[in-house]
Amino acid sequence: MTSTLDSGVLPLHHDPEGARRAYELDRKHVFHSWSAQDLLDPMVITAAEGSHVWDGEGNKYLDFSSQLVNTNIGHQHPAVVSAIAAQAAKLCTIAPSYVNDARSEAARLIAERTPGELDKIFFTNGGADANEHAVRMARLHTGRHKVLSAYRSYHGGTQLAVNLTGDPRRWASDHASTGTIHFFPPYLYRTAFHSTTQEEESQRALEHLEQLVSFEGPSTIAALILESIPGTAGIYLPPPGYLQGVRDLCTRHGIILIADEVMSGFGRTGKWFAIEHFDVVPDLLTFAKGVNSGYVPLGGVAISPEIAATFGQRVYPGGLTYSGHPLATAAAVATINAMEDEQIVQHAATLSETVIGPALSDFVENHASVGEVRGTGVFWAIELVKNRETREPMAPYGSSSPEMNQIVAACKSRGLLPFANFNRIHVVPPCNISATDAQTGLAILDEVLDIADSLIG
Repeated sequence: MTSTLDSGVLPLHHDPEGARRAYELDRKHVFHSWSAQDLLDPMVITAAEGSHVWDGEGNKYLDFSSQLVNTNIGHQHPAVVSAIAAQAAKLCTIAPSYVNDARSEAARLIAERTPGELDKIFFTNGGADANEHAVRMARLHTGRHKVLSAYRSYHGGTQLAVNLTGDPRRWASDHASTGTIHFFPPYLYRTAFHSTTQEEESQRALEHLEQLVSFEGPSTIAALILESIPGTAGIYLPPPGYLQGVRDLCTRHGIILIADEVMSGFGRTGKWFAIEHFDVVPDLLTFAKGVNSGYVPLGGVAISPEIAATFGQRVYPGGLTYSGHPLATAAAVATINAMEDEQIVQHAATLSETVIGPALSDFVENHASVGEVRGTGVFWAIELVKNRETREPMAPYGSSSPEMNQIVAACKSRGLLPFANFNRIHVVPPCNISATDAQTGLAILDEVLDIADSLIG
């Protein structure tokens, strides 16, 4: 393991006793999300900087997960930390009915970067409630109720958002009462349409969606929500023409198109927003995570002029105590400005082309356990299989496996903090990770994939 104990460099304020106490109190009092509580043995993190974190024993890890794919500008960026401190000294909090300069400037900077004329920004506390409010706006605007969303998707953990979600995390909360209907998106590697090319997959997925809309009744459907590039579901990029076809379908039937950019936005794909890769403008766009690198909770909805006008003389029935919180929006202003000043979005695109993409292509050539790699920017997935011919996944859909547990443990033992989901390892480091650190992480993955190869004989 790459260890600060070995290198002689410990994080500031390293406190083993404090770390032990934090762990004991966590296990006694903290109820963790998405977890069986008695089976947990969580890692203590005591410090973070740039693309690295330190655990309670002083071991240093290269963060190839960006935590939950949200620390787009890395940990403890000095400009953002300073902006939060300055805002705290000036105005810690104020109710959302009052104007404050941090929120106004954050809204301006976000609106300048969203596609088309999505110039009105409604702030939320995170991505799930952004999606909840986007659907509420669409329902009120159209007077319809149903919402279409894809299988192999994730839209959040609140009641409506988790029902929009198209993976097993939805099952425990899905009582078929939220007006959500799922469809199969294009995903050539595990096609639901027996396609053999990206062109076939795009055409057949659009035909499937058109038929679903027809059978459900276009006049009953308020919105269709899609992750521009799905994140935890597998980072499978829409094939050419698909999102344009979805846009056309929605326009023809008066269905609001919501682009979920919670994970894929703010430089993650090598553009400000992933939907820019496809030359499509949605009616609503949701964001969170990378808008301020997760330093203070913040999300939001970017709104088209037509939908904003619906609430010009009509009250929008929704709000949050912390909507547009000054500390969160000050962090967003500093984050966006830092991304511009340091050309972080361009850096993510360059890393994709010169470092990450080529290395992952080599993994396909050199490792029998790698079924497919796919992605763009600093947003990539390695799909691990037990058999390339049958494409049997290294772990069942919706679960893990002893093999995947061993692979993740091997990463951590070598000083790499990975992002793993089902049978995949996602390569999602901070957008401003150095080329050297990216190469170091990829070299560790190359070693670990030798272990994965050995597990499949």
